[in-house]
Amino acid sequence: MSLLPAKTVTPDNLLHEVAVLRQQGYRLVTLTCLDQGTGHTVYYHFDKAYQPLHLRLEIPDGQELCSVSSLYPAAMIVENEIKDHFGVKFTGLALDFQGRLMLTEAAPKTPMNRFRRCGMELDARQPAAASPAAA
Repeated sequence: MSLLPAKTVTPDNLLHEVAVLRQQGYRLVTLTCLDQGTGHTVYYHFDKAYQPLHLRLEIPDGQELCSVSSLYPAAMIVENEIKDHFGVKFTGLALDFQGRLMLTEAAPKTPMNRFRRCGMELDARQPAAASPAAA
């Protein structure tokens, strides 16, 4: 159960649903991505006359999503950010930064994937050990 009321869409009907919202005068606000362990949930947040509307899409690891940047060019920024931080691949991006919009070559890969190793040696769920200087 989701705490955010949203219409569930699939990768197959995503572009159609987004095109309908654009035709109805909705603006794209942003996207949100959540790591679910075996895949990701991506929320598409829209607004029209201060009334929010959300689309929810679940994808398994490794499945590509079609970019909505052909309908909303600004989506390219947040889609690249999700690609950098979560490893979700988008096809048809208006401009693809190849995983380097936010991260450098030395940065850990997909650092926001909390349920699997992503190149970071820290476990954010564990409290940090006190440094000797602080004692």
